[in-house]
Amino acid sequence: MPFKRIAALTLSALLLVPALPAAAAAGEAAPLTREQSAQQAIEAAAQYGGAVSIQYALWEDGEITMTGHAGTFSKTENRALTDGDLYGIGSVSKLYTTAAILQLVEDGKVDLDAPVTKYLPDFTMADERYIDITVRMLLNHSSGLMGDSTRSAFLFDTYTGAGTDDLLERLSVQRLKADPGAYSVYCNDGFTLAELVVEAVSGVDFTTYVHQNLLTPAGLEATYTPVDTFDRDALARVYQGNDTRALATDTLNIIGAGGLYATASDLAAFGALFCGGNDLLTDASWQSTAAREYERGLWAEESEDDVLAYGLGWDNVHMYPFNENGITALVKGGDTLYYHAGLIVLPEEDLAVAVVSSGGVSTYNELAGVQILMDALAEDGVTVEQPTALPEAQPAALPQGLAEQVSGVYSGLSAALTVSPSADGKGITLTAVAALGGNSTNLVYYSDGSFRDAANTVRYRFITEENGRTYLYEQTYTVLPGLPAVCSANYALERMEDNPLTDEVAQAWAQRGQKAYLIVNEDYRAETYVTSSLFASLGLMDEMPGYAANCRIVDENHAQAYLTLPGTGSRSASDLTFTVENGVEYLQFGEYRCMDAFAAPALYTGAGATLTIQADGYARWCQVGSSAGKAIRVDITGAGGFTVYDVNGLVTASSVAWGDSTVTLPEGGWIVFAGDAGTRFTLSQVQ
Repeated sequence: MPFKRIAALTLSALLLVPALPAAAAAGEAAPLTREQSAQQAIEAAAQYGGAVSIQYALWEDGEITMTGHAGTFSKTENRALTDGDLYGIGSVSKLYTTAAILQLVEDGKVDLDAPVTKYLPDFTMADERYIDITVRMLLNHSSGLMGDSTRSAFLFDTYTGAGTDDLLERLSVQRLKADPGAYSVYCNDGFTLAELVVEAVSGVDFTTYVHQNLLTPAGLEATYTPVDTFDRDALARVYQGNDTRALATDTLNIIGAGGLYATASDLAAFGALFCGGNDLLTDASWQSTAAREYERGLWAEESEDDVLAYGLGWDNVHMYPFNENGITALVKGGDTLYYHAGLIVLPEEDLAVAVVSSGGVSTYNELAGVQILMDALAEDGVTVEQPTALPEAQPAALPQGLAEQVSGVYSGLSAALTVSPSADGKGITLTAVAALGGNSTNLVYYSDGSFRDAANTVRYRFITEENGRTYLYEQTYTVLPGLPAVCSANYALERMEDNPLTDEVAQAWAQRGQKAYLIVNEDYRAETYVTSSLFASLGLMDEMPGYAANCRIVDENHAQAYLTLPGTGSRSASDLTFTVENGVEYLQFGEYRCMDAFAAPALYTGAGATLTIQADGYARWCQVGSSAGKAIRVDITGAGGFTVYDVNGLVTASSVAWGDSTVTLPEGGWIVFAGDAGTRFTLSQVQ
């Protein structure tokens, strides 16, 4: 699923949000009731994340005791928001998959430490290490799989099953990015494999299993998968940016990894299964999900308060700030491209809270849930403290040669910077790469071996692990007005070791650095057309010679994913391969095939203008060119759709998302036609 975590080193940027209303930013004169506090928290989460609507439910001691919502069900319909509206729960779906696997373990049908091939004999990879992947590794994100074989899995209003049905074929040609069990890094494919294990062992499809063994016995009547027949009009409306037109149904074709829908009440009640005392999961089973699975592999020390600490299915098994108060807290977040969810369970306190939203960010939803739980505990006389001070230490003399030793270029999924000795000789200077603004920060050396900023609010250390890689550890606490504090304490970036290239290889990649590449093999109903995710570039940086998009360049046409960051820092990895066919250069990364944008022809809109999807099924891209300003009608014969983008690559029209058939072509823009082979698009000018 899309990135849910507030990433280290980009935290401050993500938190540049509008100021909250005075009632939320400053304390009320009179104490708030629990209901008032909960409402204030979800409204703060919605504002920080930009949610259209948000809903919460609290489960206490056997029943739902509080519910609420805020926002707008629809931007155009005269329809009230209710607690019965449905939301996609994204990756929180992984807990249902985890529960299903554990039930099969209880029945003696699955062994967590048995190889996946025992249950899926057709599972193979182009990497002999795959035979060492166990079922446990699927649930704790340590399988070593590249990450996300999710092409054509995020669709509008369509369930094809391809995201699951085609997974084994897709994995058969992939390598592993790490030894199985080496470290835990977020992996959707692991849970899709686990979904397949459930089906293979139980003999029924995943949706049927979930209903028969989880939802129906638990009395959860407002939870569905995309396979189910249910009232999709009950789904909270979703939108692209500030557009007021509601999008078609957000449909994830990887159910076990992220495809379920639920109300907050149903989700909170499901979370209660992990409090024990039920017939669906034995105490041994739910307690096993809370084990510190992340500790089995590479992981940063001093990470106790970090937002990630994987168990089985859970994102965190000792969530801050509850862990600082001796309270066990389990958390799982989920983000589709449009829905966002957070589930927090305090098993020893018999508490579970769910916060779901249309738009927004799951991390903010989780923080609202933290506030709701703290209020519930406070009513029982339990105060949850939120310590935010860094470990005590004092500025100290910088050891000779240390600044030079840690210098270099460090990179991750969302940040890249250089580390160099500071001019004053007291520490180091962090400088963002030019492509990210080039801003610099001076850090001073401290007596505990860390480097800190002038305000002593962020702490960095450099750690070389047994694998020979050097990591930049970051620890910082952030307090948001209206919400509880959040901590980042993890390996944020990894040093990119020198990778000298021959002149010939360097020139080949430099020529590509100025190009854009257009994805041609995505399903025409894919949401990525609307999110403008079909435009790819290599991300070459002068500060990182020898690398492209965090891949280590091997030769003129190949680069291999390099990062080994645990947590989320090396998720969704892909190797890069270039080929030339019929004079057009293509880029292959992961499941995606992209064409050189320069090869896209100018759109012809004159008499008899038609385009047909060829036998290869590739999308047909065109530059608007001289047709800019013209209004055209597109008639489609067959199964297909078209999308129009402006000069900045932002969507302006879509036949799939909004039902557009007529569009005015933007200056400097693009149009893409996609569909099944043989689908024909007829263009005519509108007067």
